Amino acid sequence: MAAYVQILKNEFPQIDSELFDYITGVLDSGGSDFEDGDEVFDAIGDVLQEVGDKNEDDIREICFQMFNTLQLTKCDSGQQQMLLEAPVQLSQVSADAGETTVDVFILFYYAFSDDTVDAKKLEKAEAKLKAKHERRNEKDSQKSSSSPLVLEEASASQASSKKENRVDSSGKNRSYDIRIENFDVSFGERCLLLGAELCLASGRRYGLIGRNGLGKTTLLKMLASRSLRVPLHISILHVEQEVAGDDTVALQSVLESDTVREELLKEECTLNAHIANGTADGLESVRLSEMYAKLEEIEADKAPWLLMCVLAGLYISAVVIDVCVYCREFSGGWRMRLALARALFARPDLLLLDEPTNMLDVRAILWLENYLQTWQSTILVVSHDRNFLNAVVTDIIHLHSQRLESYRGDYENFIKTKEDRLKNQQREYEAQLQYREHIQVFIDRFRYNANRAAQVQSKLKLLEKLPELKPMVKESEAVLRFPDNFEKLSPPILQLDEVEFGYNPDQRLFNGLSVSADLESRICIVGENGAGKSTVLKLLMGELTPVNGTRYAHRNLKIGYFSQHHVDQLDLNVCSIELLLKRFPGHTEEEYRHQLGGYGITGELATRPVASLSGGQKSRVAFAQMTMPCPNFYILDEPTNHLDMETIEALANALNKFRGGVVLVSHDERLIRMVCKELWVCEAGRVQRVDGGFDEYKDILQEQFRREGYL
Repeated sequence: MAAYVQILKNEFPQIDSELFDYITGVLDSGGSDFEDGDEVFDAIGDVLQEVGDKNEDDIREICFQMFNTLQLTKCDSGQQQMLLEAPVQLSQVSADAGETTVDVFILFYYAFSDDTVDAKKLEKAEAKLKAKHERRNEKDSQKSSSSPLVLEEASASQASSKKENRVDSSGKNRSYDIRIENFDVSFGERCLLLGAELCLASGRRYGLIGRNGLGKTTLLKMLASRSLRVPLHISILHVEQEVAGDDTVALQSVLESDTVREELLKEECTLNAHIANGTADGLESVRLSEMYAKLEEIEADKAPWLLMCVLAGLYISAVVIDVCVYCREFSGGWRMRLALARALFARPDLLLLDEPTNMLDVRAILWLENYLQTWQSTILVVSHDRNFLNAVVTDIIHLHSQRLESYRGDYENFIKTKEDRLKNQQREYEAQLQYREHIQVFIDRFRYNANRAAQVQSKLKLLEKLPELKPMVKESEAVLRFPDNFEKLSPPILQLDEVEFGYNPDQRLFNGLSVSADLESRICIVGENGAGKSTVLKLLMGELTPVNGTRYAHRNLKIGYFSQHHVDQLDLNVCSIELLLKRFPGHTEEEYRHQLGGYGITGELATRPVASLSGGQKSRVAFAQMTMPCPNFYILDEPTNHLDMETIEALANALNKFRGGVVLVSHDERLIRMVCKELWVCEAGRVQRVDGGFDEYKDILQEQFRREGYL
């Protein structure tokens, strides 16, 4: 029995006989043609994945084992080894330390398989080996080249009827409800949605949820670009995760976002100019009357008040109104605020928001929640913030398994309803399965009974007509784990004592800053954008040097830092495995895959360019990179940005189990409540502890809103 047959039986004891014969036939007939284990995997890997429950890496390893046995079988079947007439030069082969022993074995096989050296065979083997080396070098050089990365593009398609097209083109459809049926969305070769249906009733607020990488952002982009058919009379405004800057003055960009009001005001100026110049044709007064009626209808006179309310609520009035600043000069957080201000001021019929809370502080999030609760038009929002969804949305749309499912109510109601649906689905499946078995017993019992032939046929038709039900399938649980195989450190661990710091010598950001943390700490820092939260983190890490005061850190302290701009610290042109290889050389590919797998980057995801990953997947890669050296203290700056809710829960559980210290800046209320034992508020050049925790801080902000008239 061939050795690879024994491997196949040992690894897949339940393999079907037909599949077994097929696989062994492929290996028998093509054994001499396989150049390496990868070719064996390409030939039979897909079949083996369907046989058992092994993952791709395990099956690839099994294919390499079978390839090695094929090589030994070829060697054993050769003639007795003889003395060579000419030496075989192996120095060139051994000089390349990166090549495997299989390459050397090919030379030995061709060299020793005859009484004398066959020069042609030897030359052929060396040429094959050289060509393989050249292909590998060319592949490596392509990976490391600085040429621009070509990414996959998203596309959408949908079925449509002639009747719908006629209604849309005629302009008779004045409904603001949106119904898109039987549509597909793809990203490159990956199908994200298949035969999906999306219904958005006018005036309702929908939360779009789902795991990272399933296509939530792509669906919003398809709607915003009208790649999916949305009636033309419905205005759409899309606020993306990352907002680009341009040369428009910030305040002007907000004012111009209300295009209807701007066009009416421009036309008013033009008509009044014609009347003043005496060039009017007599119809100007009629048109002015119509225009004033439209301005009154859209409440144009309230626009200045609305603009001030929006800007003040998002806390950008002092920055934008007093100074003429260009959009490109703002940071990502301020650009997000400007984009939100434009959207809220323009009041589109369909507002698409993609992670709007990512760049906002707690104060701005609370204001946005209150503002959106009175929104009159339709909203479709992607958000990972559980409390934000509970406060804002009236419906939940769940993206999973390449389809969309709608639920009435907020996120908490979605969780309860979803569990009830899954239980009912499982009960119906089990009941039908039992019914099928009962009918099948009757069919098997009387299949060959001539007197019962009609009944058997009737039962067979009944089975065919039964709808196909599927068992309950739960989504895989997201799990994160921070390694903590380190010794406990005796305090003090990390502290700042009477620290003074400022980026400008004439202006201090902090005076008399004194804080401390140890390995038991679970501290969250909150405060408005620009108050200095990230600066406090950098002072704790020692990245910034105080003007006065001291920083103390334990000599064995090892800090892991997660930046809110972590994407800027990732090489987007390489895959996740290469990213870890460059940062932490000296490990095997299996070790890098294991590290990434602990954060949900498995299989082909680990070999994709980082640039092609979703925002949440990039965050997971950053976590894998941060934890690779096993720190004993974590400093995290907005770690929940782009993560889905399941991963945020997993992050909270991992931080609670971690035996080291944690200081984090976050706006995510659920993470704060689950993890943090201390709440520090950063404001007015000070960092103060709030004894009442997040509830007390929230009450303080709500009172500020009422006092300042923002609610």
